[in-house]
Amino acid sequence: MSIKIKRVYEKPEKTDGFRVLVDRLWPRGLTKEKAAADLWLKEIAPSTELRKWFSHDPDKWPEFKKKYLGELKENKESVSILKDYVKKGDLTLLYGARDQVHNEALVIKDFIS
Repeated sequence: MSIKIKRVYEKPEKTDGFRVLVDRLWPRGLTKEKAAADLWLKEIAPSTELRKWFSHDPDKWPEFKKKYLGELKENKESVSILKDYVKKGDLTLLYGARDQVHNEALVIKDFIS
């Protein structure tokens, strides 16, 4: 059982396992069919306030991670849902951001691993 991270715009693969979109907003220009997400768990995404503050600014990444980890610790229900899927098999966390190094999926993966 593994946890992968993938941009939602990338082509789905059989090895992805259960695919969960972890963004609060639906990715622009993407149909539900192309996203091929088994679950949209928008409740686990960073709060709107935190997302807007971060604005994908790499300089804010360390502070974003710290604040987002605090939100995840309070979000027991959504975290529990993901942990249950990991127990069942492979899990792929989908995100829409262009930045593959600074996004919430990375924080979630570390948190639930």
